[in-house]
Parts: sequence; structure tokens; C-alpha cells
Amino acid sequence: MTDLVLGLDTFGDVPEDDSGMPVSHAAAIRQVVEEAVLADELGVDVIALGEHHRPEYSISTPETVLAGIAARTSRIKLASGVTVLSSDDPVRVFQRFATVDAISHGRAEVILGRGSFTESFPLFGYDMSDYDVLFEEKLELFVKLLEEKPVTWNGTTRAALDNADVFPKTESGSLTTWVGVGGSPQSVVRSARYGLPLMLAIIGGSPERFAPYVDLYRRAADQLGTVAHPVGMHSPGFIADTDEQAKELYYPTYKVIRDRIGALRGWPPLRRAEFDSEVAEGSLYVGSPETVARKIARAAGALGVGRFDLIYTAGAQPVSARMRAVELFGSRVMPMVRDILAG
Repeated sequence: MTDLVLGLDTFGDVPEDDSGMPVSHAAAIRQVVEEAVLADELGVDVIALGEHHRPEYSISTPETVLAGIAARTSRIKLASGVTVLSSDDPVRVFQRFATVDAISHGRAEVILGRGSFTESFPLFGYDMSDYDVLFEEKLELFVKLLEEKPVTWNGTTRAALDNADVFPKTESGSLTTWVGVGGSPQSVVRSARYGLPLMLAIIGGSPERFAPYVDLYRRAADQLGTVAHPVGMHSPGFIADTDEQAKELYYPTYKVIRDRIGALRGWPPLRRAEFDSEVAEGSLYVGSPETVARKIARAAGALGVGRFDLIYTAGAQPVSARMRAVELFGSRVMPMVRDILAG
């Protein structure tokens, strides 16, 4: 598995400057662009940008930021992570990513998902009672759009299309499209049914517990007669020069984010002992380059995935620490992971 694709993922968390003050949303977006440029220079395979509509995150339109990154990079793949398709329009999503694909000479990828928060639904006029049908119908339409031919489609969530042609076309005739899944067997089977690559969001617990989902995806693709693509996974973490430095930089800001999500989902506040356990045995990849590389290699090998994306930001971490994390990932973690897997 020495050809494991290794990427970085961020939601554009608003960081702190050197004086400890949060920067503006505009500055946070520009900071993400600088991090992506550094990742490109270091040979990182993918930069993935998530979509959020909350004050602690700066990126609400990943493809707009990706277009800016495309103009300043030459080789890194440019992905969303994820695009909340349920509250967007499939035609416009395809057009925007086809545009990024043109600017980047074919480097665009879209990862479609439901999102971990739900602010986009009322913001864009969607009813949460339609949560399931919105994604199902819009994914069905998006898959038709991927054929890059005139589309006829009818559903309940947007106006019907009758032999509608959509532009621009991609230069290659193919826009790489994944489906992001948090652990629902139905979602795994749906991805297989459409023949789309599966990206597993593994944000807690032992990564090995997701092995049945990888197996389900492959079995479903075989039974449905579709292609079982290499599965991807993305998980949170942080890299610093030492294990202790990484944990002390990461824990305070991660706890704020984790408790905010937990309040919405009925989870108790995060305790330090729980955090330390997750770093040691779970799905937090926090530590020195050596520690993180060993853990990534172990998880990727156990699940047999073809791609690993590290969500390398969590809350208001200092700009300098984020840049150092990107540097260490590209210059030290990636070579070590590949050496371990080759070994």
C-alpha cells in the first residue's frame, strides 16, 4: 500500500494571530490558501476544504477557495470535504466544480455529504423533515450530471429537467466524485449502488470498527455489478515537534469544538482522560511526526483504505502552529507512512 494517497483537510477554522487574537474570516480564508500552497510545495497529495455556516469557520463555499488555491498551485488535488449537497443545487455544484477543474487543469474533486451541522438547511430554505429525501434525490441527479450529457430528471426537491445540457463540461469528461459517510450502512450501500468512491468520516473510537463498512461497500458493489473503488478515510489530528507539544496545542481548541458538537448530540463534555485515550487508541492522530505516521499506517493497513486525509485544524489554533503542522505532515509524516507500509 505504498501508493496510499495522503491529504490534509480543514474547515477553515478561524485561527489566532501571534498576539492570541482571533483573525477575521477574510484573513482565515487567506491563511488556508497559504497552507495549501505550502502543502503543494511539500508534495501533499490532496487538500480538502469543508463547508460550514458557523462563526468559528471561515469556509462556506469550498470551491471558491479551491479556485484561488488552483491559481497558486501546480499538482495538489483540490477537493471539498464535504459539499453539503442536501442544501445545495446539484446543477450548480457540478458547474462550480467543473470550473475549478478547468482552472486547475483537472485537479478538482468533490466529496458529497450531508454535513455534520444543519445550519445550511434553514439558511437556504430547506425543511429538516426532508433530510433524507433531499440527499437521495439530489445525489441521484448529480450522478446523472456526471455523465456530462443532456439530463432528463424529475423529483420532489427541485424543478424537473427535460433534456437539459449543463456547462461547462470537464476537459477529461470525468469529475472525480466521492460520497462522505459517517457510519450508516444504508449510505455505504448507496455509494456502491451509484459506483462512487466511499470516504469514511472516522472521528472517534477505534478505526478498526469501520472494517465492516469497508467490507460492506465491496460486497455491495460486487452484488450490484458496480465498481468498488479504493475507500478513503478522514480523521482529526494535529502534528507538532513532540507528542506533548502536539497534545497541549490541540486539546484546548479541540475540546471547544468537540463540546459544541456534543451539546447538539447529547454527549457529555470531553474530559482530558477521554482525549488521552482517543489519542492513544482511538481516532485522534495527535503527536510528533513519528507517532502520527505510525498511527496512520496502522489504521490504513487495518482497513485496507487507499486514501487518508488528516483534519489538521480544530478551532482557534495559532497560525504558526498550523503552518508547522502542514510542514511536518508533508516533509516527515508522509515519507514515514510510506516507508512503514512498504516495509
